[in-house]
Parts: sequence; C-alpha cells; structure tokens
Amino acid sequence: MAADNVCFAPVKESDVSREMTSRYMKDMLDYAETDVVIVGAGPSGLACAYELSKNKNIKVAVIEASVAPGGGGWVGGQLFSPMIVRKPADEFLNDLGVAFEDKGNYVVVAHAALTTATLIKRCIENGVKLFNATSVEDLIIRNGVVSGVVTNWALVTKAHGTQSCMDPNVMEAKVVVSSCGHDGPFGATGVRRLKELGMIDNVPGMKALDMNASEDAVVRQTREIVPGMIVTGMEVAEVDGTARMGPTFGAMFLSGRKAAHIVASKLEKMSKQ
Repeated sequence: MAADNVCFAPVKESDVSREMTSRYMKDMLDYAETDVVIVGAGPSGLACAYELSKNKNIKVAVIEASVAPGGGGWVGGQLFSPMIVRKPADEFLNDLGVAFEDKGNYVVVAHAALTTATLIKRCIENGVKLFNATSVEDLIIRNGVVSGVVTNWALVTKAHGTQSCMDPNVMEAKVVVSSCGHDGPFGATGVRRLKELGMIDNVPGMKALDMNASEDAVVRQTREIVPGMIVTGMEVAEVDGTARMGPTFGAMFLSGRKAAHIVASKLEKMSKQ
C-alpha cells in the first residue's frame, strides 16, 4: 500500500480512553493481592521475574518507577552499547536466546538493548504484570514480616512536598523482592527503609570497583534479608558494603535467578502451612 494512500479506520476518542482505562483498572484490581511483588525492573529484577514466570502458578507483579523498564541494562559502561557478561552467566543469555560473541572467560552482546528488550518481552509474554511509572513509597509490615508494598504514581512521589498530602495505594504480596539497585533517586530504597524502621542495622553503601570480588559476592549474598523480603542485584552491594562491579552484568542475572529460586521455595513452604 502506498503511504500516500493510507486511510486509518475510524475510531472514537472515548473508545480509546475506555480501552486503556478498563484494562489498567482490571490489572490494579487483579494485583491488589499477588504472590510476588518485585520492586525495580532493572537487570536483576527482570531476571527474577523471568525465572519466576516459568512457573505459571506464581502470580508476579513488577513495579518500576521509570517510564521505561530495564534500569541500567540498556547500555554498557559509560553509555557504550556492548554488554559484557562473565561466565557462567552466559547460560542465562542462552536461555533467553540472545546471541553473543564468546571471548573465553566472558561473552559480549553487540548491544545491551538486545538483552534487555528480549528479557522484557519474555516476561510479559509469560504473564508477568509490569506496572511502570509507579513507585514504591513504603512497605506493608505485619508482625515483623514484609507483607506488601505501598505504591503511588512516580510523578506524585517526586512531587511530595510541593502539594498537600497525596495518599498512596497498596499491593499485598506473600513475598517482596527488592531490586532497587544503586545510585539515583530510588537507589537501594528497600533496604534504606528497613534501616529507618530498625529492621536492619546499617546500609554502608557499596565499596569501590572490583569486578572479580563484586560479582561473586552479590550472587552469594542474595538472600531473604528480613522475613518476607528478598534482596537482589546491586542493592545487595549497598546493604552489605561489597565492591561494585561496574559494566559487567553476569551477577545481575544470576542474582535475580537466585532470588527467584528463594521466592519459589518460600512460596512452596507457605502453601503447605
């Protein structure tokens, strides 16, 4: 069809509004209570969601403050496009079906966006519900157990202090995964809130860069940090004071995968109680 001859089918503006609003409101109703809430859709959060999505019996919601999910996974170091992934995390790329160049101890994806776009696509196709442009302002805690999150539009969160009180919403969950990363306005907000509440003693912040020390430590120390909350990705480095790894992404993927296995095991135990 010649571009000059294109004629779109007619539509009522109100129908467009109804289609968007009805579907989004249904999602909010359906996910007011869920199995898992993952806070932060960076590489580790998305890896966790993808791994969990392989079990169709687990209901997964991902909350991301930015309009675009993916966190720092769209580019490599210093905004360069290639993504470096150290082995054995190349297995995760093979699982996703992302092509790479094998360089021996590590692999190189031609453009980081290929990995991140594929990861987002797989999550959504597998039934993960993504709430982007939405922030987590606080936690629901009952009897010392994290039992969900307090949410708001991200732009409302950023506008607190400029308006009168703008109350939030809530989402109950059996397990919360905090993958808020480091730096930026929402960096490590999960563990920082735990410290404010006196549930953990300290958040020392990540140490200087050491790739060889950092990636092993982040995966090893991915864990349930308090009852009901698992911490993953660079938020682990922030709460434990481990080294940062800079522009290499293997630990993000394997930490997210480990977090998913912890969640699945916890949900299984809860189902038997």
